[in-house]
Amino acid sequence: MAADLSQIVKAYDVRGVVPEQWDETLAELFGAAFVQVTAADAIVVGHDMRPSSPGLSGAFARGAARLGADVTLIGLCSTDQLYFASGSLDLPGAMFTASHNPAQYNGIKMCRAGAAPVGQDTGLSEIRTLVERWSDEGAPEAAATAGTITERDTLADYAAHLKALVDLAAIRPLKVVVDAGNGMGGHTVPTVFAGLPLDLVPMYFELDGTFPNHEANPLDPANIVDLQARVRAEGADLGLAFDGDADRCFVVDERGEAVSPSAITALVAARELAKTPGGTIIHNLITSWSVPEVVRENGGKPVRTRVGHSFIKEEMAKTGAIFGGEHSAHYYFRDFWNADTGMLAALHVLAALGGQDGPLSELVSSYDRYVGSGEINSTVSDQAGRTAAVKATFAGQDGIGIDELDGLTVAADDWWFNLRPSNTEPLLRLNVEARDGATMAKIRDEVLDLVRATD
Repeated sequence: MAADLSQIVKAYDVRGVVPEQWDETLAELFGAAFVQVTAADAIVVGHDMRPSSPGLSGAFARGAARLGADVTLIGLCSTDQLYFASGSLDLPGAMFTASHNPAQYNGIKMCRAGAAPVGQDTGLSEIRTLVERWSDEGAPEAAATAGTITERDTLADYAAHLKALVDLAAIRPLKVVVDAGNGMGGHTVPTVFAGLPLDLVPMYFELDGTFPNHEANPLDPANIVDLQARVRAEGADLGLAFDGDADRCFVVDERGEAVSPSAITALVAARELAKTPGGTIIHNLITSWSVPEVVRENGGKPVRTRVGHSFIKEEMAKTGAIFGGEHSAHYYFRDFWNADTGMLAALHVLAALGGQDGPLSELVSSYDRYVGSGEINSTVSDQAGRTAAVKATFAGQDGIGIDELDGLTVAADDWWFNLRPSNTEPLLRLNVEARDGATMAKIRDEVLDLVRATD
C-alpha cells in the first residue's frame, strides 16, 4: 500500500513526526525522487542536531547515490550553510531539519542548484508522487553505476563568504549575547564571529535536538525571556536569538527589548541601498509601513509580496532585488543566491551598531515608526466565512482600501490589518498596525470580535 504523504509534504518542505509519519525507508525514496525530479548528477546534503537527522540524511544520500548521483555530505550545518553549499558548489541541496518544531519532528528543505527553492509548484509535488508510488510498487531500478558519497566541511568557507559581504573591520568593540536555543547557531556562531571585535556571551550553544532549555522558536516571546534577562544582566550592547536551524535571527536591544523584524528589514535595506543605489527591496505584506517608507527615502524601489519564502525568492529573481525581508525574521540577499540567512542580517546589525556610538534602541528608533499587534492566531473552523464577515464589515467605508493579494488586507490612513488563513491548521492569523497604540488596540479588538464571534 502506498504511503500517504499528505500530512508531511507541506507547501515548501517535508515535515512530520519521526518515525510515526516518516522514517529512513521513506527518506531513501525521497533521495531517489529528488535526483530524478531535478535530473541531478550530483547533490549536497546537510543536517541539523536532531537525534534523527544523521540517520535520515544518510538514508536520503543512499537513495540519491543508488540512482547515480554523487553526494557531498556536509554534516552538521545551519540551513543557510546548506544554501551556501548549494550556491557555491552550484548543486541541488537537501537540508534535514524541522526548524523550530519540537524534538520529535524532522523534515527536508530542498533546493535546486544555486539555492533555488523547491516548493509545490517547482518539483515538490512530483517528488511526493514518486515517493508514494515507489512505497507501493518498490524502489526504482538502480543506476548502472552508483554515485559516490563523500564528506566535505563547508563551515569555514561559509563564514568567510558572509564576512566578505559586510565590513566589520572598523567597528567599535561590542558585547553581544547569543541564544542559540541548543540549535545550529551554536555550531555556526563561533566560527562566523571569530576574529571580530566582539565580546561573545554564549547561551545554550550545546547542540541538543531535544531542546532542554526552551523551544528554538524566538518568534514566541516566551522563548527570548532568558536572552532578554541576560542582556540586561551583562550590560550587553545587544542580544541575538537564532531558531533551531539558524536561518532566522531575532534581535534584542541593550534594554532587553525585542527589536521588530520590520525595523531590522528597514535597517538592512538602507545599508544595502547605500551599496546599490536605486535597488529593489522586497517586503511581504505583513511588514510594517516603515519598510517601504525607508526604502523610498533611501532611493530604492519597494515591492510588496505574499508571505512565504518561495514568493519572496521568486520575486527577487524576477526583479533582480538586492534584499528582501519578512515579519518572521527571514532575510534574503541577492549576494547570497537570493536565499535567506539570519546570520548575514545579524552581521549587518553589528556593523551598523558598531559603526556609530549610540545604543541600538536609538539606532533602530528611526526604523520603528508605528505600533504593531504582532501575529494573533484564532482557532476558526470556517476560515472563509469569518474572513467574509470581516470584509463585509469594512467594505464600502469611506477611506478604506481592500486587497486580497494574500488573505484580506484592509487599510485606512492611520491603520491597516491583514487576516490570513493558515495553510496547515484551522487558524486565522491577524496582524494590525497603526500610528498609535489606542488606534491599534481598537482595530485589533474590533476584528477579533468578528473573527471569534459565536454562531
